[in-house]
Amino acid sequence: MKSTGIVRKVDELGRIVLPIELRRNLGIEEKDALEIYVEGNSVILRKYQPSCIFCDNADDVVVFKGKNVCRQCLQQLTGIKE
Repeated sequence: MKSTGIVRKVDELGRIVLPIELRRNLGIEEKDALEIYVEGNSVILRKYQPSCIFCDNADDVVVFKGKNVCRQCLQQLTGIKE
């Protein structure tokens, strides 16, 4: 993990502000969703990208019965070729 040297305090509502430099570098825009992970004692934020529940591919994802599935896995599941 790379340190940025940036320190922010948590406010009374539990919020922090991500500096504009980080948001620009990571392509995080206003109203973008972020995923929150915990790894040991670390909290990890990652820009949310819906991905396939089977292969974790984020390209060409469709919602099938309420789940994110890429078209390739969907073809394998259904046996239908487009």
